[in-house]
Amino acid sequence: MRIKILPAIAVMALFAIPGAAQDARGAAAMASVTTPKVASARPASVAGDPDYEIGPSDKINISVWKEQENSEIVPVRPDGKVSLPLLGDVQAAGLTPTKLAAVITERLRQYLTDPRVTVIVTEANSRRVYLIGEVIRPGTIPMLPNMTVLQALSSSGGFTQFAKINKMYILRTVNGQQTKLAVNYKKAISGQSPNDNTALEPGDTIVVP
Repeated sequence: MRIKILPAIAVMALFAIPGAAQDARGAAAMASVTTPKVASARPASVAGDPDYEIGPSDKINISVWKEQENSEIVPVRPDGKVSLPLLGDVQAAGLTPTKLAAVITERLRQYLTDPRVTVIVTEANSRRVYLIGEVIRPGTIPMLPNMTVLQALSSSGGFTQFAKINKMYILRTVNGQQTKLAVNYKKAISGQSPNDNTALEPGDTIVVP
């Protein structure tokens, strides 16, 4: 009985293999259409940018050496200030982390001996770009230093099958007027024309029709 069953199983397996291979080829083809080839693009961290200016809605880690009760992670309020133990309100927006640390250090001298303060931006919420249209994950993206359009697209999860990547553009407000910047995706992704990989600015909207 076993001798009769085994050939039947073998025949079924032979028919199943081409179908599985075809499904795999189809899945690979779909992946090549829907996923931008920019997944390895990783912009630098805000924490490593000495020129980053703190803004409203950012979160910052203020650490005072050997003073745990005076160290905490605080949000920057809409008025640009943070509330700290001992000091009350301190202006943070418009300052770099280094400059803010210096301001806090100076003000703490009246309460502490030789205060040592470090400030790190943990969430850069004041600088964002927006991604809309035919991408898998549209939405708001925190803008990191020197971020480009390809780096922003790497967070999108890929294009949908309906995306018109040759008609992408950026909406940017300049002096109160909205401007439209064309994005040549094919040139940008090829690396042959670095200027087409547009550097983003806070508030930019990337549109994928």
